[in-house]
Amino acid sequence: MGLNVLILAGSRPGRPDPMAQAAGISHKAMLPVCGIPMINRVITALQAVEGIGRIAVCIERPEVLSGAVPDNVTFIPPAAGPSASVMRALDTLGTPLLVTTADHALLQPGWVHAFVQGAQDSGCDVAAGIAMEPDILRDVPGTRRTMIRLADGAFSGCNMFLFRTPAAGGVIRLWQKLEADRKHPFRMARTLGAGILLRFVLRRLTRADVCRRIGQLSHARVVMIPLPDGRAAVDVDKPADLELVTRLLSATPAA
Repeated sequence: MGLNVLILAGSRPGRPDPMAQAAGISHKAMLPVCGIPMINRVITALQAVEGIGRIAVCIERPEVLSGAVPDNVTFIPPAAGPSASVMRALDTLGTPLLVTTADHALLQPGWVHAFVQGAQDSGCDVAAGIAMEPDILRDVPGTRRTMIRLADGAFSGCNMFLFRTPAAGGVIRLWQKLEADRKHPFRMARTLGAGILLRFVLRRLTRADVCRRIGQLSHARVVMIPLPDGRAAVDVDKPADLELVTRLLSATPAA
């Protein structure tokens, strides 16, 4: 069986993306980078990975991608929030399911292969790709990424997730609960537990602790997979990101 993929490309209801607005387009997924829409770059990278099966795009208006994506790409309508959309895709496409985003313009086949291989070797149910701070500083010096600082190092997410087995549904259900409580910090704290929050504040929390707690709450085995290239943490959320990605793509051919 091939590895099916979901690309999240939708816009939040009632909140037009400022990057799309500035470019005069409806969706950031169509933002051109070196003359090529970002989502097209993501799909091209995925198609170059051995073992990739169906590629589906989650977007509320598939027609905006007309001519930009191959005919064999399928579409899944978004649900109420990213977590619900991923759950819908999991119900439709099954596991294993790789999830990434349309604004991951630097995505390279080698990163996907390393991530999936690392997840398989771990025997996990769910894996999240991360880039460690030293690798980000080495490969994209000067960039500003959102860092999560734990006792065993700071890291940034890479917008790559692998829902490897049916048990992954428990993690998505936990995600849905936390997403629903995002405006209620005390509810989120109650779900995660006071102990893990205290250890985070005291800088005693490790990546293994986080994965273990998520596993306890979701009844799934969860791992974080550090990717060797710090560029994997770069997506296009703001004009400075677009400038950085354009410069990197102009200077270095895709590997």
